[in-house]
Amino acid sequence: MIAIIKYNAGNVQSVLYALKRIGQDAVVTDDPAIIASADKVIFPGVGHASPAMQYLIERGLDKTIVSLKQPVLGVCLGQQLMCNHSEEGDTKCLGIYDTEVKLFPSAGLKVPQMGWNNIYNYSSVLFDGLPKDAYVYFVHSYYAALCKETAVTTDYILPYSSALEKDNFYAVQFHPEKSGVIGETILKNFINIK
Repeated sequence: MIAIIKYNAGNVQSVLYALKRIGQDAVVTDDPAIIASADKVIFPGVGHASPAMQYLIERGLDKTIVSLKQPVLGVCLGQQLMCNHSEEGDTKCLGIYDTEVKLFPSAGLKVPQMGWNNIYNYSSVLFDGLPKDAYVYFVHSYYAALCKETAVTTDYILPYSSALEKDNFYAVQFHPEKSGVIGETILKNFINIK
């Protein structure tokens, strides 16, 4: 069973539809027991870091997420909340990845980054079978700084972590559910992780 963590932070339906397209069913839940017993967990998100973390804490999901042993995939805000801290609302996050989430500096390019951009320097099973420098879909104003857990890099104003990996935790800043065949391949690769 695939559990999608519900925490009032958007894009759950598009993740469900993307999974259906690749022949996978999932349950959307904020029940820690169901999440803990799932084979795979997806932690999606669109929204503001501070209220999202508050929702997780109020339901004990912060402790549940960091204790998971099965493969976990964070998406967009989900990735950011897996880091140490976010400048968005000066938010203490889950601390799975040892990096900070920062607001893109104003440097002549539009913030948020919205649209297609390429990913490179793959070092994760999530990206097996992808062409070099594949394009995926982004919508975000904040980014995870490069760190030892960076699994994929993207350039927008500066180089940043567009994917992170540590143990059973995988995370992407972009939206695989909105990234066509490339995104479907990434989701399939995640589902196939043992």
